[in-house]
Amino acid sequence: MSTRKLSDRSRLAILSPAECLRLLGSVPLGRLVFTYAGLPAIRLVNFVLDDDTIVFSSGQGDKFRAAERGDVVAFEADDVDPERHVGWTVTAIGHLSVVTDDETAELRRTLALHSWMPIDEPRLIRLGIESVQGRRLVPWGRVA
Repeated sequence: MSTRKLSDRSRLAILSPAECLRLLGSVPLGRLVFTYAGLPAIRLVNFVLDDDTIVFSSGQGDKFRAAERGDVVAFEADDVDPERHVGWTVTAIGHLSVVTDDETAELRRTLALHSWMPIDEPRLIRLGIESVQGRRLVPWGRVA
């Protein structure tokens, strides 16, 4: 059996779903991509990974309304060293939902989730990951 890593047409190493989740759990910031007024919108959010879901705080604005509707969204996080040309990027796809008040109290006790900005009446939103893909940037010429 070969130990050769898979790569895509761009010669980026393809990450396993487990590795994608591990990497998502290693960074505090990501980008939520959703639809706002019929157009793509991207918002930077601080988040935590809770098993195979992404949890973040929100006010009563656009992200919250998308969660109330149960919208399908994309979420992207990465870590790149531009000088060494190495790093990774992970994209998760799934449905948003508003976390119930009872579960919010439990999650706030168990997860290190804090909003970086003041939010009036913060609510927790959950992204149930249904699909996850990732790529690793490797030094040129080192793709196995």
